[in-house]
Amino acid sequence: MMHHDDFCADPAWARAQDAADPLRALRGEFLIPPHAGGEQTYLVGNSLGLEPRGVRQVLIDELDDWARLGVEGHLHARHPWLPYQREVRDGLAEIVGAEPVEVVAMNSLTTNLHLLLVSFYRPTPARHAILIERHAFPSDRDLAASQIRFHGFDPAQALLEVDPDEAGGTLSMAAIEHALAEHGQRIALVLLPGVQYLTGQAFDLAAITELAHAQGCVAGFDCAHAAGNIDLRLHAAGCDFAAWCSYKYLNAGPGAIAGAFVHARHARARLPRFEGWWGRNQATRFQMRPEFDAAPGAEGWQLSNPPILALAPLRASLELFQRAGMQRLREKSKRLTAYLAWLIETQLADTLEIMTPAAPDRRGAQLSIRVRAGRDAGQSLFDYMTAHGVLGDWREPDVMRIAPTPMYNTFADCLRYVETAKAWRRQHA
Repeated sequence: MMHHDDFCADPAWARAQDAADPLRALRGEFLIPPHAGGEQTYLVGNSLGLEPRGVRQVLIDELDDWARLGVEGHLHARHPWLPYQREVRDGLAEIVGAEPVEVVAMNSLTTNLHLLLVSFYRPTPARHAILIERHAFPSDRDLAASQIRFHGFDPAQALLEVDPDEAGGTLSMAAIEHALAEHGQRIALVLLPGVQYLTGQAFDLAAITELAHAQGCVAGFDCAHAAGNIDLRLHAAGCDFAAWCSYKYLNAGPGAIAGAFVHARHARARLPRFEGWWGRNQATRFQMRPEFDAAPGAEGWQLSNPPILALAPLRASLELFQRAGMQRLREKSKRLTAYLAWLIETQLADTLEIMTPAAPDRRGAQLSIRVRAGRDAGQSLFDYMTAHGVLGDWREPDVMRIAPTPMYNTFADCLRYVETAKAWRRQHA
């Protein structure tokens, strides 16, 4: 556990921490929304990351290349359009702990998961269940239920949900292990999050994959809240596939292009898939042959040529990750989130409770918080915070999600959150 003896609920202390932060210059690379003549305290990068200052120029460059070159931009743009996916591949691979051949930027998150399930959810009459968690993000539940129905099975029987068994609504490894021991022989696919959207719990992907594989199940992960947040090691975890969006911690813009991971052991496997010509081998793609010759690795799941105006912001954002280094970001993140948790526990314990696990390796940046007095008080606090320029987000029925993101948030931001909450409490005492 982290030592909290040096934490201090004091503005001068917070400012000193921020001044000594080796990553402090990164904050200046982002456009922080204004509030009442100053800057908003933006603690909602888990929902939509802030805009990097560099994004505007990379988009203008692409528009200029299109104007200047027309179709020739495919080969002669400053960042040629045909191989543009390769401009972001290595940066993404580094962030999610993968080999370059294992990742691709394409489509949107749920589209990618559906495309991957075409290959990795291969139900049989004896084994056709999908294991998810009880409070899965609606999109993941819809994805799993609709895939089950598409294959002619019934989600009422075949969609299995692991119930939370820990105090804050989180899941123990024992609960997952028990579900797999009990139902493993009829489960085709285990589909869990890297970080749970509602509770902020981070899962042990390697341990879950091992349990799934031991039962003969495929293991895949929705890493929407994990990519760019926790220390993902997708290759080492051994999972079969994963996908993520890029608009949260990866700061690539609203509805940004998503990512997908397919483990290297499947790189040349003849898996069934929904095919499109951009998934063909680059060497032969333009020979327009009738037969599909899959590109090795994750690129073989591409359908269409890359959307350049969607990829450009991701490229700009990945340059900042390159500069910061995922390891240094994660170290700062652990300390920032521990500080916020310490402040809540020491200053607001009678008012707020934290649902997110306390162990640093069981959570990312986000803390999920409930107001002890109930939903109406929670809504009142949330509205008060927003009116005072401290932005988190609200998830029904009664959860506030607060994420001090190491790219641009500060110790002072954490302190401001707690000071503003205390001001609300004084009004409502």
